[in-house]
Amino acid sequence: MANIDDTHYILGSALGPHPFPEIVRDFQSVIGREAKQQYRDLTGRDLPDALVACVGGGSNAIGLFHPFVEDESVAMYGAEAAGLGVDTEHHAATLTKGRPGVLHGSLMDVLQDAHGQILEAFSISAGLDYPGIGPEHSHYHDIKRASYVPVTDEEALEGFQLLSRVEGIIPALESSHAIAFAVKLAKELGPEKSMIVCLSGRGDKDVVQVKDRLEADAAKKGEAHA
Repeated sequence: MANIDDTHYILGSALGPHPFPEIVRDFQSVIGREAKQQYRDLTGRDLPDALVACVGGGSNAIGLFHPFVEDESVAMYGAEAAGLGVDTEHHAATLTKGRPGVLHGSLMDVLQDAHGQILEAFSISAGLDYPGIGPEHSHYHDIKRASYVPVTDEEALEGFQLLSRVEGIIPALESSHAIAFAVKLAKELGPEKSMIVCLSGRGDKDVVQVKDRLEADAAKKGEAHA
């Protein structure tokens, strides 16, 4: 960034100054457009009752949500990384614990201290480990068009194992946050309702990390019972 006249910093999400969040949203909206059509083809119904996607910067979520924004009967949920818990210093739950600020050229909700300094984010998932969120998500949150819920590392690990075991699909740790919340939401909605859960990535990259974490957790439990 020493050469600002001929250097441009572009983040890999729906972030940054205008028009980059919109550019990412519009390209990523293929997710929601295809999901909407596939849902109709598979179920014969017009719309699902809910959408669930993980949210860090928010590119996969905004891609899923945007084609459904005008469909007010569809509830939209973003699963934020709660890390070790939102009441600790180790999380990335921007909309749960952040407040408006400027980061990377846009106004959005940001994890920051009392002096406006950016706090370090924390998550088991590298893709959700970001101290801000796309400005359009902040807007959806403010107008209550979408809800954003915290999901801890432990819950995400449970979601990772559940989908791997039940469906044979290894989800990314990012997507595992959405799965964990979707399981809770399904119990609330009941069997007559339907939802779309966005699997933003595959978990091959995360298998060793999950293995090491589960073994470490098992060892700690063994020590506690000794």
